[in-house]
Amino acid sequence: MSVLVYLEHADGAVDEPSLQAATLARSLAGDHAPQALVASDTVPLGLGGPLPVATVHVAAHEAFGSYAPRAVAEAIVELAERQEATAVVGPGTERGNEVLAHVAAILDLPLAANCIAASTTDDGAEVTRVRWGGSLLERARIHAPRTLLTVQPHAIPADTDAPAPPTIESFRPSLSAAALARRVVERVGAATGGISLADAKVVVSGGRGAGSAEGFAPVEELAALLGAAVGCSRAVTMAGWRPHTDQVGQTGT
Repeated sequence: MSVLVYLEHADGAVDEPSLQAATLARSLAGDHAPQALVASDTVPLGLGGPLPVATVHVAAHEAFGSYAPRAVAEAIVELAERQEATAVVGPGTERGNEVLAHVAAILDLPLAANCIAASTTDDGAEVTRVRWGGSLLERARIHAPRTLLTVQPHAIPADTDAPAPPTIESFRPSLSAAALARRVVERVGAATGGISLADAKVVVSGGRGAGSAEGFAPVEELAALLGAAVGCSRAVTMAGWRPHTDQVGQTGT
């Protein structure tokens, strides 16, 4: 089975959720090591050591200097067609899920998000995925010529026991005008210091008992000391004390 995995990166290294996605991709690929795609505005890109993939294809384009999900999706589709990939795997982060959703829309195929296991079948794949805020696991069949899925962050230990660093190859993807239309014009720092709930290994959460927006100061202080994200309940977001992006639970992250 030919598998392509999309890897996100920061500060010149592949992030942890992407390493976990690559681990599941390797188990899905069987005897064939998966191929990987990284989108970057510069080549070459330092990837931070051995990875559980055979080759990393760097999609090089100035559009990837900022967040461009449609553009990344078009690069993935182009490489998947070239590699005749039967499965495309991505990290189940906010951005990873959005990019793979664009891939699914372009190919008009189903997407299984937040998977923790996957195996091939005669007409697609069988997956186990997290549902309802982690309160249950769902086993589902994907009937499609190409399997598209994302991997639940921190549910699979990342395997970086690769015998050697992967081969690095670069290509310039053909991007549509629609893919280039969206661009980042401003970045606003989050109170969590840039750590999202979906990616955080530790979350410090508060609820109605905080009493006010100011009452979250000790929560923010503790989160900063632990390198954690700040979370809150729905009552807090409804009161306007914290943004909705901080909400945890079935109606949040």
